[in-house]
Amino acid sequence: MDKIKIIIVDDHDLFRSGLRMSIELGHSDIEVVADAKSGQEFFKLLETVEAFDVALLDVVFKDGSGINGVDIARRLHSERPEVKIIAISAEDDSGKIAEMLEVGIEGFINKTNSTVNTPAEAIRSVMQGFEFYGKDITAVISRIFLSKPKTGKDAPEFTEQEKQIIEYCHEGLSAKMIADRMGMALKTVEWYKGKIFAKHGFKSTAEMVKYALKKGIIQI
Repeated sequence: MDKIKIIIVDDHDLFRSGLRMSIELGHSDIEVVADAKSGQEFFKLLETVEAFDVALLDVVFKDGSGINGVDIARRLHSERPEVKIIAISAEDDSGKIAEMLEVGIEGFINKTNSTVNTPAEAIRSVMQGFEFYGKDITAVISRIFLSKPKTGKDAPEFTEQEKQIIEYCHEGLSAKMIADRMGMALKTVEWYKGKIFAKHGFKSTAEMVKYALKKGIIQI
């Protein structure tokens, strides 16, 4: 079986090297093909690295270049749309994280609240076609959208089961955990989520949760 190829982009040398080492030593199915400490360095890597599957991407860089995780994510989506993006951050930077979500990322890892195995779990999850956010990102979404007035207008109709699934997604539960909580098969939960996405035009779980919070469909 082919290994999952990843690139790590983070300006903290100790964190970047530690993350690389933990993945290389502890997870034989994942290969770190390169790492970069800045957006400029990463853009040079794009010219030489032919193929990789996942980018672990810091949100904020302090190298003075003005290039941040949002810029890198946009370029990746343009030049390598097949690459999955997982944002990593230790900062409470709701604005930049919100921009990353708008650009379109598959996952988010909080550096300070994650275990040593979290990055590998996130990588495997997004490669299987799932998103990886958890409670950290829903807390950020809550801060962004609960500060805005809820109009309650033009909110689409959701069934009680759909509302419950959205609520559980907001709590950071995986599809498997939702299935167990609701006594459903995993495929049934995935079918419901797909139906919600198709009916309302959502492209990600984060987008669905943001909308539901904004419209007051779910509450904290």
